[in-house]
Amino acid sequence: MFMIAVMAQTDDNVYTVSQLTGLIKTMLEGSFPSVLLKGEISNYRPNSSGHLYFVLKDSGAQISAVMFRGRAASLSFTPKDGMLVQVQGAVSVYAPRGNYQIIISSMSKAGVGDIMEMIEERKKKLAAEGLFDQSRKRKLPFFPRTVGIVTSPTGAALRDIMQIARRRNDKVSITIFPALVQGEEAAASILRMIKIANAYQMCDVLIVGRGGGSLEDLLPFSDEAVVRCIAASKIPVISAVGHEIDWALSDFAADVRAPTPSAAAELAIPLKQDLVELLHKRQEELSSIIQGRLQGLKLMLKTFTPENMELQFRSIEQPYLMRFDEAKKQLAQNIALLLTDRRQRITRAVQTLENCNPQTIFDRGYSMVTDSKGIVIRSSSQLAVGEQITIRPAKGIVSATVTAT
Repeated sequence: MFMIAVMAQTDDNVYTVSQLTGLIKTMLEGSFPSVLLKGEISNYRPNSSGHLYFVLKDSGAQISAVMFRGRAASLSFTPKDGMLVQVQGAVSVYAPRGNYQIIISSMSKAGVGDIMEMIEERKKKLAAEGLFDQSRKRKLPFFPRTVGIVTSPTGAALRDIMQIARRRNDKVSITIFPALVQGEEAAASILRMIKIANAYQMCDVLIVGRGGGSLEDLLPFSDEAVVRCIAASKIPVISAVGHEIDWALSDFAADVRAPTPSAAAELAIPLKQDLVELLHKRQEELSSIIQGRLQGLKLMLKTFTPENMELQFRSIEQPYLMRFDEAKKQLAQNIALLLTDRRQRITRAVQTLENCNPQTIFDRGYSMVTDSKGIVIRSSSQLAVGEQITIRPAKGIVSATVTAT
């Protein structure tokens, strides 16, 4: 508990801003020389000199905080946005800005901040669905004709991208998809611009991002709907959120993550001079190949004299002539073998027919007997005494009458 005494002030006793700030500084610093404070780190900004600047916040308020280099060197961990910490320090007033702050003498981890915990849970969920799989990533086009940029139309990120685009390649067109990148409406705005770019195929590669900011400022780029839309984009996406130490879930879903918007422009837009040099190199290589082939053809043409052509023709013709002679010889042999086989088969057939000829049997002294009806008599029982028969020996016909059987 502390009490502040306010002295009566007349019109003649007017304070300057510095005087009033000095009074507030004296009273505030005297009342809170040492306090224990618990809060979540936000807008963490380490200085090149080694000092740490950030904001400590909870669900209802926030306070600026600074930890000077000598104290910061003793930390056993690296602070980052979303980390819940417990600090000890003194409340002070920074007069040039009229802000009150806490100067931290010691700091320790106190757990995971609410925002960071929420983002980590969302990250695990989306990763389990495969939205961050490397197999989903696509290569950026070698030479995009149009680069789309989803960002604030008034932000420094857009100015940086445009400056680099003009410097690297003035032949690449830029299409700006203006979106809110901070606040409650930002996620819906970013989502709408990504969908528009895809629905009308308005660019060959899409940069989605903004400049640096606190963890809360970058939250729209970790929105679940935005992350899913980036993962489903038919246009390759570069996520360029904040500075190099910043990150958002869009970095994991995008095809490429750029540490800064400026780096995204360098990744998306090829350097015109490099392309010109590459084309010249390819032109020289192609010209060299063509010249080499022409030289080879010229040397080949020199060999095409009538004598060489006849020799080459003979060398090509000779194997075919040899093959033709071999084929002709083989064909003659095959025909001769076939004719011999056919003659032998005919001879055997004639012999068989001769053996089956009835005349041959008659010539050996046999005769054929038929009755008056022409039926061949094979047994005496077929005849009766007095019946007329016909006998056919090898030559002629004999008619006779049966006198006995």
